[in-house]
Amino acid sequence: MSNPPSPWKPTACILCECNCGLEVQVVGRRLVRFRGDRAHPTSQGYACEKPHRLDHYQNATDRLTTPLRRRPDGTFEPIDWDTAIAEVAGHLARIRDAHGGETIFYYGGGGQGNHLPGAYGTATRRALGSRYRSSALAQEKTGEFWVSDQMLGGYTRGDFEHAELALFIGKNPWHSHSIARARVTLKAIAQDPARKMIVVDPRRTETAELADLHLQLRPGTDAWLLSAMVAVLIEEDLVDHAFLGEHAVGFEAVQAAFREVPIAEYAAIADVPEADVRRAARLIAEAKSVASAEDLGVQMNLHSTFVSYLHRLLWLLTGNLGRPGTQYIPLPLVELASGRLKRRSPVVGAPLIGELVPCNVIPDEILTDHPARYRAMIVEGANPAHSLAEAARMQHALQSLECLVVIDVAMSETAQLAHYVLPATSQFEKAEATFFNTEFPKNAFHLRHPVLAPPEGPLPEPEIHARLVEALGLLDEALVAELSAAAAAGLDAFAPVFAQKVAFDPAASGLAAVLLYRALGPHLPEGLAPSAVLWGLALRRAMESPAALARAGFEGSPLEVANRLFEAILAHPSGVVFAVDTWADVMARLGTADKKVHLALEPLLAQVPDLRAGPPPVDPDFPLVLAAGERRSFTANTILRDPAWRKKDAEGALRVSPEDARRLGLVTGGPARLVTRTGAAQVMVEVSPSMRPGHLALPNGTGTRDGGVAPNTLTSLQDRDAFAGTPWHKFVPARLELLHDG
Repeated sequence: MSNPPSPWKPTACILCECNCGLEVQVVGRRLVRFRGDRAHPTSQGYACEKPHRLDHYQNATDRLTTPLRRRPDGTFEPIDWDTAIAEVAGHLARIRDAHGGETIFYYGGGGQGNHLPGAYGTATRRALGSRYRSSALAQEKTGEFWVSDQMLGGYTRGDFEHAELALFIGKNPWHSHSIARARVTLKAIAQDPARKMIVVDPRRTETAELADLHLQLRPGTDAWLLSAMVAVLIEEDLVDHAFLGEHAVGFEAVQAAFREVPIAEYAAIADVPEADVRRAARLIAEAKSVASAEDLGVQMNLHSTFVSYLHRLLWLLTGNLGRPGTQYIPLPLVELASGRLKRRSPVVGAPLIGELVPCNVIPDEILTDHPARYRAMIVEGANPAHSLAEAARMQHALQSLECLVVIDVAMSETAQLAHYVLPATSQFEKAEATFFNTEFPKNAFHLRHPVLAPPEGPLPEPEIHARLVEALGLLDEALVAELSAAAAAGLDAFAPVFAQKVAFDPAASGLAAVLLYRALGPHLPEGLAPSAVLWGLALRRAMESPAALARAGFEGSPLEVANRLFEAILAHPSGVVFAVDTWADVMARLGTADKKVHLALEPLLAQVPDLRAGPPPVDPDFPLVLAAGERRSFTANTILRDPAWRKKDAEGALRVSPEDARRLGLVTGGPARLVTRTGAAQVMVEVSPSMRPGHLALPNGTGTRDGGVAPNTLTSLQDRDAFAGTPWHKFVPARLELLHDG
């Protein structure tokens, strides 16, 4: 007789930044049933179809269960944890001592729902003197982060639930989500005659199907289209002068620049009727409230940083900030990334926005004889050999390192190149969380409790980092013992001792995450030791934002608030509201020195006249534009590596417009050869009316085990934004060649 399923256990989806609350039932080591968690403060029972396949992550056939060491012949041998930790720490320490800790590079930090490792990784990096790092955010968001920081001193989100008009640029939230309860919200907007939706996208996406106005522009022409829309606001005087007069500076410079924009000419370049361009600008100006979002369709495309700037001008010039239904500056538990630009990479001199090295320059930072080159790399919960541009050169760079250490759940393409592979417990076998906490006015944090016991072998990342720091000889055992004794007496006894002994000691504070794990972790409820670092994050938020936390019920001194908040996080396995904002807080949260919105960003305003030269000429050898990495019903981040998880589109078909299919003799289900400047692949074709002529779309691949195409065999490291370095994965010049099946 088969075992009955367990009671429902709260957890969360780990496939996109929303991390919707879920409940799961377990049989043995399998996740067998899923449903939305109605107790989750943000998602409130909502879930799309994707999390129902998460057992393919939990029980993947390439699961790692023992530390591995590469042999001289390239194969791997299993080793015990003591040997692995000693050898990894020793090898990295030798590189640090010979060449400096700044030559040890850190990539990753956890993935969509696995952010606690990044917090603990800071201790290992500090112990090694590692200064340079990167993550998937540098593939997508750094240009937007920089623009937001320069204009507002903070990152913004949109209140779509209450917006009269929703604007989506290069974004299809029907599949990419990024807003709470995405499909419920989209349907509510579409079904309300008093509300409107505008979508800017070359493809007729599921979101575009719901829109009142779809600006189906030519791929790569977003800068011309959005410049024309801003110019309409200026020409027709549709700006909110009262808002600008009270809250903004630099309008005159913006006005002067966009008065010169030839609206009809730019509309023609984008292949969008001028009447639609003007209608879109007028709808934005006339709406009582506008919430807006951009995504990878423009953030991985031509002029990406400039487009992020134009996007913000659209809603700032019309006063859509700091009111219900508009944009707000959220209050997360911890700042995940910033837009500040303080320094540059050591070899290429690339700007480090939010301290993140642009992903497309990483090989050039390694494959050189420069003395400051990266010689070692720690990759955690990430797969750059597969997920970054021009996979062949990226893999060559990884193979050239003196030491590559991978911490992961699965034997990824990057792990296959490593010198050491350290197996981690899965996201359902440990306490875990995400720092994508950006809701308003009630913001929630969800500490997920383990729903499965880990198998023999893997360790949670906090334990791995603690062991590495200990092996490096930098953890003060006497201090750990003193802190642990205080923790045994309770948080109220622990907090002042930790503050006194760690907060003001630079050597100790750099290792705070591991100190918390070793001292406080053993005194937490069973299975929740990895959450110890959250106490320190709660203390920081209590010190910086007491009013918002008080409105959520956490009052007292900073230490008292941190303790009560931390206890609430531990006690609520479906999540807890930790902050309650008001709209007045938004304008007060402007981070610019003068507390004003800065409209005129000179480096980007200088690009306005440059657009007069028109778009780049079409290469006759590559006349089509490939969008590499389209999100669909059964694509997600690459932790889902088994192609069997896909109930639809198992091959990862290349979508082609009917016009291009007729011209090339292609049919749905038939083969074709897709060729770019860096590679070629055989694909299966799907003729789709959602595609405009000249535009191709390939879904996210899931690695070498996938039956489809790994998109980054086709992308180029050189095709990247001149300012932020973000790749042009959504604008890959390509051609298609007919193949005869069989």
